[in-house]
Amino acid sequence: MLWLAATPIGNLGDASTRLREALASADVIAAEDTRTTASLLRLLEIDARPEMVALHDHNERDRAAELVDRATSEEVLLVSDAGMPTVSDPGFRVVQLAAERGVPVSVIPGPSAVITALAISGLPTDRFAFEGFLPRKAGERARALRALATEPRTLVFFEAPSRIAESLAALAEAFGADRPAAVCRELTKLHEEVKRGPLAELAAWAAGGVRGEIVVVVAGAPESQVSAAAALTEVQQRVAAGERLKDVSRAVAEATGHSARELYAAALAAKEKGRAQS
Repeated sequence: MLWLAATPIGNLGDASTRLREALASADVIAAEDTRTTASLLRLLEIDARPEMVALHDHNERDRAAELVDRATSEEVLLVSDAGMPTVSDPGFRVVQLAAERGVPVSVIPGPSAVITALAISGLPTDRFAFEGFLPRKAGERARALRALATEPRTLVFFEAPSRIAESLAALAEAFGADRPAAVCRELTKLHEEVKRGPLAELAAWAAGGVRGEIVVVVAGAPESQVSAAAALTEVQQRVAAGERLKDVSRAVAEATGHSARELYAAALAAKEKGRAQS
């Protein structure tokens, strides 16, 4: 069988009994960083020394078949450095291939930075979307945020300390300076901190430097604030960036409550008007 196991995101006390048992009994451990996992075994005082193989972004595509083959006759445990494998961490291709081949897959649940930050943020939790890391390049980041500006669900992002101030400023520009958010730092660790406030204030705070592992939680867009004109502008911008008008009209309509048919027709009319005037 192939097992996925969540590991502590900071506090070693969050290691479950099932995780300890799985680490002790696995034939093979596929680890994001074998040194980190070896250290975890030592800290948990687990004497077993299973075979460990590296599984990371650069080799997962090539190693997936080998691990799935071994899981047909051995206990293969897949872990990341912290949190749940496959969630912005390696493992997806292995699970996908195991599912395609009918190899049993099971999960040992546990810590998740996404859920932990969402729960402590003080922002709505009934509907949310995890967006992982924002693009590094300013232009790509701006386009990604523009597409999310009218998303009504709470949004969760990962970010590196070196880029957090820049990313918060970009979020404030795209979503509005007053959009509520929370920066969750060093969750479950000794210096855990949650800074809540409008995006512009958080960007100014982060400009002084922020350390540690960071999760950013941002409130969704209030649908009542998205006018028909703003919705049409978003459709036009996304089409200009290369998306299909039909798909964009449907997506923006779903996010804002406007009619997809009306947005589609208005975008076509504006395009024809522009051609006539040129």
